[in-house]
Amino acid sequence: MGNQAVKTCKSCGREIQWRKKWERDWDQVKYCSKSCRQRKPSDVDRALEDAILGMLHTRSRDASICPSDAARKVGDDDSWRALMEPARRAARRLVDRGLVQITQKGRVVDPSTAKGPIRIRLSR
Repeated sequence: MGNQAVKTCKSCGREIQWRKKWERDWDQVKYCSKSCRQRKPSDVDRALEDAILGMLHTRSRDASICPSDAARKVGDDDSWRALMEPARRAARRLVDRGLVQITQKGRVVDPSTAKGPIRIRLSR
């Protein structure tokens, strides 16, 4: 990647990998892919971010939540499963803003590469 600054996708919250074709436009790049550019954050995405932060602020400082907790809060009994990946994306965007941390087995992990079950907690 050379001396290019690290960027985070505005849609999915993952690290954007620098590409040679973006050399002239790197300052304007906001999304990691065409798919993310088409799926910009919506009202549901913002509701998930608010749900994550709201739930974390009502718990102890060391407490964590699962993305499914936020998905259940925003969705209804039938639709919350479809909100699981959007909840993970919302958590990654909050990590980029420095508001939360994503953990696995109690250790902070890189949200761009984390696979499997995650937990979300307030930044320390």
